[in-house]
Amino acid sequence: MRYPPAHKQMTRRRILDAASQAFREHGVAETGVDEVMRRAGLTHGGFYAHFQDKSELIAEACAAAFADAVPNLARIAAAPTPGARARLLIDSYLGTRHRDNRGSGCVVVSVGADMIRLPGAARAGYSRGFGLHLDRLAAALRLEPDPRVNRERVTQLMSSLVGGLLFARATEDRAASDAMLQALRRQLREHYCRAASGGPVAAPRPPVPASDFMRAF
Repeated sequence: MRYPPAHKQMTRRRILDAASQAFREHGVAETGVDEVMRRAGLTHGGFYAHFQDKSELIAEACAAAFADAVPNLARIAAAPTPGARARLLIDSYLGTRHRDNRGSGCVVVSVGADMIRLPGAARAGYSRGFGLHLDRLAAALRLEPDPRVNRERVTQLMSSLVGGLLFARATEDRAASDAMLQALRRQLREHYCRAASGGPVAAPRPPVPASDFMRAF
C-alpha cells in the first residue's frame, strides 16, 4: 500500500514525540530504539525508514522538544514587564508539577548531562538546539536592554532554574523537596523580579494551566 507523504511525516512525528518523552523520563543511554518504537505503536523495523541511527533520532527529538517550548515562551514574552516575565518562568519551572512530570518537562534538565558522553550528531544536534533555545528565551524575557547583558542574565537565571529542579528531583523526601522549591522561587523572585526603583514587582498571574508551562524550557 502506498501512503501519501503526509502519512510519513505524521509517523515520523509520532516517533520523535515518543523518543522525546522516553529520553526525558529514562535518559538517553537507557532508552533503546525498541522502546521508542513501542511507545509510538510501531515495529522496530520501521525505524530505519525515518532515521539512519539512534544518534540522528536523539538530535531530532531534542530539537523537537526545544521547538515545543515556543508557544510557552510567547506567553512569557507577552507579560508587561521584565519582572513579570521572569516570575512567570520561575514559578512555572520550579513548580511541583514540573518536578513530578519528567516526561513532559524541560529537556535541558532531563538529558543535558547525557550529551557530554555522546559523540557526533547527537551532541552536535543538541548543542544547536540548546543555543537556539537560549536565544529564544533571551528574546522572550528581555530582562535587560543591552543584548549582551540580557543574554548573560538569562543564562544565569536558566542555570539557577536547572540546578534547582535537579536538586528538588534528587530529594526523596517530598516535603523537603517542596520546601526547597518554595525557597528557590522566593530567592529568585527577589533577584530577578524587581522594578527599576528596587521595589518588588507584583506580577500578574494569568489563569494558564501549569501543564502548559512544563515543556522544554
